[in-house]
Amino acid sequence: MIICSMRNETPHTELSPASLASSPIVGNASHATGTLVDKYGRHVTYVRLSITDRCDFRCTYCMAEEMTFLPRQEVMSLEESLQVAKTFVDLGVTKLRITGGEPLVRKNVMWLIERLGALAGLENLVLTTNGSQLERFAAPLKAAGVRRLNISLDTLKPERFKEITRIGDLDKVLRGIDAATNAGFRRTKLNTVMMRGTNDDEFVDLVRFAMTKELDISFIEEMPLGEIHGRNNTYISSEETLALLGRHFELLPSTESSGGPARYWRIPGSESRIGFISPHSHNFCDTCNRVRVTAKGELYPCLGQNDALNLLPVLRTGTDDAALRQAIVDSMGIKPFGHDFTQQMDAPQVVRFMSMTGG
Repeated sequence: MIICSMRNETPHTELSPASLASSPIVGNASHATGTLVDKYGRHVTYVRLSITDRCDFRCTYCMAEEMTFLPRQEVMSLEESLQVAKTFVDLGVTKLRITGGEPLVRKNVMWLIERLGALAGLENLVLTTNGSQLERFAAPLKAAGVRRLNISLDTLKPERFKEITRIGDLDKVLRGIDAATNAGFRRTKLNTVMMRGTNDDEFVDLVRFAMTKELDISFIEEMPLGEIHGRNNTYISSEETLALLGRHFELLPSTESSGGPARYWRIPGSESRIGFISPHSHNFCDTCNRVRVTAKGELYPCLGQNDALNLLPVLRTGTDDAALRQAIVDSMGIKPFGHDFTQQMDAPQVVRFMSMTGG
C-alpha cells in the first residue's frame, strides 16, 4: 500500500520529548543497551520511514482526489531522514522500510538509499513502491543494497487500475515488476488491498499472476483509518478471501515470516507465498515490532492510535545525536499494547487517513 500525505489534518496527540521524559509511563519501559523495548517487553526492530508525502497516484482507499502537499520546510530533508534511520539502527533496529507517498518520486532519492544501504548493523533494507518508477530505478536500488521490494497491485485490468489509482498506468507498473526481476530482486511481494465490489473477482487471477512471475503476494484488509464512506460495504476479511482461494488452490499454513505482520500460506509446487495482513479481523499487536516515522518526522508507535512524537524539532535544534536517541527511547513509553480500530468501518476512532501516516 502506497501512501501520500494530506493537509487539513485531524489533530492528533503530539508529544514533546520533554513531556515524555516526565511521563510516569516511560519509566515502565526497560531498555537494554542498544535496544528499543516497550513497556510490554516487545523489542522494536523494524521501522517504516516515509521520505515524502508526494505520490504520482491518487488511490481511492488512500487519499482524496485533490491533494495539497506539504511545504518543503515541513518535510524532513534527506540528511535528516538519514540521521533518524542511523539512530534507530544504533538502537538495534535491523529492518528499515522506505515508504512515502511514492518514495521514488523524491528528488535525489538514491543519495539516501545508497547511504542507508551502507549502514552497519542494518540487515534488511526494503522499499514499498507503486511500481511506476521501477523501470528507471530497479537496477540502482539493487546495487545500493535494497534487499526486497513491495509493489502495490490491486488489479490486473487496465481500466480498473485507472479507476482505483485515478491516474495510474498499469502497463508501466507491470514493466516495473519485470525490471525488478531482471535487476535480480527475489521474493518481491505484491500488496493487494481487498475491496468488495472492486477487485474481489480478481483474487484468484492475482495469485496465478504472482505464481507465474515467482512473486509473493499479500492480501490486505482495508484499514479503518480516515473517514472514507462506504467502507462498511467494501470491507473483506482475510478469512473470506482465504476460503475463496482455498476453492482453487491447495493452501498450506506456513510459519515463515518476513519480519512484518503478514501470515503466510504455501501452494505445493510453487515458490510464491500467499500472505494475509489482517489489522481489523485478527490484529497482530501482541507481536508488534514496528514503529512508523512520517515524512514530517512524526514518530507513531502505533498505526491505530493518535499519539505521536514530533522528532523534527529535535533534529533542527542543532543538538547532538544523543537528544534524538533519547527522544526515540522515550517514545517507547507511549507505544500501546494494541490499536483501537472500531467495528464501524465508516466511523473509525483514528480519523487521520492512511495517507497521513506513511506505509
